[in-house]
Amino acid sequence: MKIALVGCGFIGHHLALHLKNRNHTVAAVDSLMVNNLMVLENDAHKAFAEERLALLDIAGIPLIRADARDYDLLSRTLAHFQPDLIIHTAAIAHITVANKDPHTTFDHSLRTLENSLDVARALGCGLMYFSSSTVYGDFSQPVINEKEELTPEGIYGNLKLAGERMAIAYNQTYGLPLTIIRPQALYGPRCVSGRVTQVFIEKAMRGEPITIHGDGTEEHDFTYIADLVMGLRCAVENQEWEPGMFETFNLTGENATSLNKLADIVMKRFPTKVLYAEKDPEKPERGTMSCRHIRDKVGYKPQYDIERGMTEYMDWYSNLDKIKAA
Repeated sequence: MKIALVGCGFIGHHLALHLKNRNHTVAAVDSLMVNNLMVLENDAHKAFAEERLALLDIAGIPLIRADARDYDLLSRTLAHFQPDLIIHTAAIAHITVANKDPHTTFDHSLRTLENSLDVARALGCGLMYFSSSTVYGDFSQPVINEKEELTPEGIYGNLKLAGERMAIAYNQTYGLPLTIIRPQALYGPRCVSGRVTQVFIEKAMRGEPITIHGDGTEEHDFTYIADLVMGLRCAVENQEWEPGMFETFNLTGENATSLNKLADIVMKRFPTKVLYAEKDPEKPERGTMSCRHIRDKVGYKPQYDIERGMTEYMDWYSNLDKIKAA
């Protein structure tokens, strides 16, 4: 299958490498303007971004440096590649950043999605859209499935739901083959997005206190990047991307863990102390997301619990030198 990734950041570069290893023909489009070389100031994080590009180059995956907000440019670029599937991962992937700069967040998230959708319609290919667990808002129970009511709060959650509705509109009106993915609390090597797992490890490695916002009992369904890309590959390969097809999948580690437990795991490796601060009111109360639907439909089965995933992630960090002085 010929697969174009619009957005090649943390998720995108891992997915591109995995799909290429599965003998798919892969190309990526990214301006490198979001969480990448053109904007990163931390030397260690710049090194992570450089490693992403190096790995893509070694794998022979072309990275087309183009701004997906430019419809004509994106249209010409993807028309030349002629993909069977567009995977849209371009976005601002952080609630705090979204709240600070909503205009840029919408610009890089919804404008790019609108362009990907219309190009997919014109080319007659399928589209996979990355949504978020935040579309559910506060979970009504400890374990939820895709039928949970969607009640997001704030900029980020409502933006993700708006993206889902845009994609569904193209599916309904034009028969655009569509799969919506709802992940939660992703983590793994070469992340520079300021996710809680990344922040905890980097602070602890420098001997700085870990700050938990809230009392630490808040749970997240932490999802290791290897599980995510495996689930995405299952969704790519084990579905018929025919006109009118439509699926929505939760895709997580399927086992929520408290922030206190996450901190304990990190501090066993890198001893430090924990500080507590006020919780962000726009971050929803979450829990475990059932993956029964994606498991039954395409064969996904997570392999990494939080201990295994964080051990592998911290092993990767332990082999770095720059982060200790960053």
